[in-house]
This record gives sequence, structure tokens and C-alpha cells, in this order.
Amino acid sequence: MRADVFLVETGHAATRSQAQRLIAGGVQWRMTPLTPWKKVAKNGDEIPAGAELQLLDGAEAKYISRGGLKLEGALAATGLSVAGLRCLDVGQSTGGFTDCLLQAGAAQVIGVDVGHGQLHERLRADVRVVCVEGLNARSVTAESLQEACEEVLSERWEEDPDDNDTQPVAPYAWMRNGGVVDDDYDDSEDARESDIEAFKAERAAKGRAREEGTVATQRRRRAEFADVDITPRFDFVTGDVSFISLTLVLPAVTRLLKPQGQLLMLVKPQFELQPGQVGKGGIVRDAALFAEVEQRLRACLSELGLKVLGWMDSAIEGGDGNREFFVHARQGDVVQELPQPEAQGEDEPRPAVKAAAKRVSRTVLREQRNERVIDTSTEFGVPGPGRAKLRKRNE
Repeated sequence: MRADVFLVETGHAATRSQAQRLIAGGVQWRMTPLTPWKKVAKNGDEIPAGAELQLLDGAEAKYISRGGLKLEGALAATGLSVAGLRCLDVGQSTGGFTDCLLQAGAAQVIGVDVGHGQLHERLRADVRVVCVEGLNARSVTAESLQEACEEVLSERWEEDPDDNDTQPVAPYAWMRNGGVVDDDYDDSEDARESDIEAFKAERAAKGRAREEGTVATQRRRRAEFADVDITPRFDFVTGDVSFISLTLVLPAVTRLLKPQGQLLMLVKPQFELQPGQVGKGGIVRDAALFAEVEQRLRACLSELGLKVLGWMDSAIEGGDGNREFFVHARQGDVVQELPQPEAQGEDEPRPAVKAAAKRVSRTVLREQRNERVIDTSTEFGVPGPGRAKLRKRNE
């Protein structure tokens, strides 16, 4: 079996990418205590089934992903303790930050991610974890988060389930088993053909509604989650988001912090800068730009009513080699409520949209430029430039 697959199958690594990092750190195996250790040189090396495995550097295996190592370093650098706290993990993904928080003693972690199906099964099965998927942190509110959490912890059933006992009795049902019509047969209870067709149409419509997810349902909290607290106010907020600036996420998530709550967010400069400021391969190489990112995020948090307590390097670099940072801030005594964007009324006139000029194709432009020089006369039935060639051929 391939070495990276072997590590995952035997539980030494949560994912193949984590297994590959462990192999880079050093992995060796042997079949019996009397045989020498054999070092794994590359991910594709074969390891026999039943082999004993030894990790020479097990740091990568401590958490579900290396994100846990980043947060562990930041917690140590700030001296923060999350023991007994309710935490929000923004951009939960596979769960590296969540795993770190739980191992550090967090009472609960509610995770938010715009994607689906990424959280590791070990964390998904933990009663201290609530995984909310398909929710964009940029637009999250206390109400939308609480509703999404309730949906995760609940079960649904149809308000009006199919009841086969109420289906109409088909006309001529007596014929199904070779029945015989006699003077005593009473067909007054038999349904009409129209009743049968209406029943079939109703069932078909409900089937389509199930497929579209529009059938009416009732919701009830599952018994095993009856005591789970989903109050959308947190002692601690952390997160690792990609492909979006933190300045767009912070206004929403900081409103979910309790007064005096702590915030510790991973900062990826390549997503805070303009494309022209990011080098080849998405790497930020100009150190002066890091100060620009820091200043921008400090100003953003200050405007939101938080006090920035620290700015520090991440304990390990990003997977692409980029330098990463953590910003540490504390919520004020009062959570600043930001105004919601006003919806435009239906009766208000909408600004006129200027129609874009129709683009003229290059072919048309070329034809327009050549109109004055095109020879449209004919000779020997051949128009324009072909005339000279034909005359020469006929001489």
C-alpha cells in the first residue's frame, strides 16, 4: 500500500495531504521488533499491511490539519486561554482550528463555512461541535446563525405525509381477483375515475415538491442535542478565511462577540492586497506591504469598536509559502451595531442604465477602411484584384 494511503488507513493521519507532510518530517516502518527500521523516502513507497509505523516528527499529526498548529502558536503567543469558552470558528473547513480549540478545553465550537462536506468526521460527530455549512460569514447575523444552527440540530418530517389508507377505492375493484357481479353487488362506495386521476395528480405534485425541497415540513430538535446552547453570542472568535479580505468579514463576525470578548484571526496578506501587489504564484514578496495590511486591519477593527492588542507572525508559514499573521483584538464594553443597508423601494425610480455602445468587429472596421481602394470593376467576369491574375494566365 502507498505510504501516504497507509498513514490515513491506519489512523496516523486525517488526510493524504497531512500524511505527506508527516512523511516529509520522517516516517519509518518495520514488520517485527527484530527487523531493522526502513525509512519512507517518498509518498509512493510501499508499506506492507500490518507493518509497525513510527513518526519521527509527530507535530503534523496533532491536529486534523496544520491550521491547528497555527492557532496553537497564536494562543501561546498571546497567553489566551479558551478553556470553558464558547467559540466561533469562521471558515471552519476541515477543522484544524476547531480541533485546537477543543484540545485546549473549549466548551463548544460553532463553525461557519461557505462550503459543504469539509469538516472531518471525528469533529462532526463531537457533541461540542456545531457545523454550519453553506453560510457566508460576510453576511452572517445573529438571527441567521441561530436559525442555521437550529436546522443542523433538528430533524424534519412532512406535515401531511402520504396516507395509503385514504386513497380512493378504484372503480371495478371487484374485478381484480376474478370477482363476479351479481344482484347483491353495491358499487355506491366506488370512487369515480375523476377521483382517481385527482389523487394521482396530487401524489405527483407532492413528489415534485419533495425533489424541489418545497414540501411543507415540521422541525423538531433531536433528543441528543436537546441541551445544546446555540445563543449567537461568543466569548471567543477565531477564523481562517481565504479568497476574501478580512475587512469584509469582520463587520459581521465582531457583532457576534460578547462585550470584552476576544478575537484572534489569521491574516493572509495575499487576500488583503490588490492583484498588482501580489507576486508570481500568489506570493507577497515586498515586506513593506505587510505593514500596509496591518495598518488597514487595525483601522478596520478600531472603527468596529474593538481594541487591537497585538499583531504577530504565524508560527508556521502558509502552505503556499506566504507569510501569515494573527491579529488579536478585544471587544468593547458595548457591541457596536452597524446599520443594515437600506433596500430600494419598488416605487423609487431606478437610475437609468446607459446602454453600452455596440462593439464593431475588426472585420467590419477593416472593410470600412478598404472601401475606398477596393477595385469593384470586372474583366472576364472576375471582379477586382483577381482580374490581373486571370489576364496573365490567359496570355
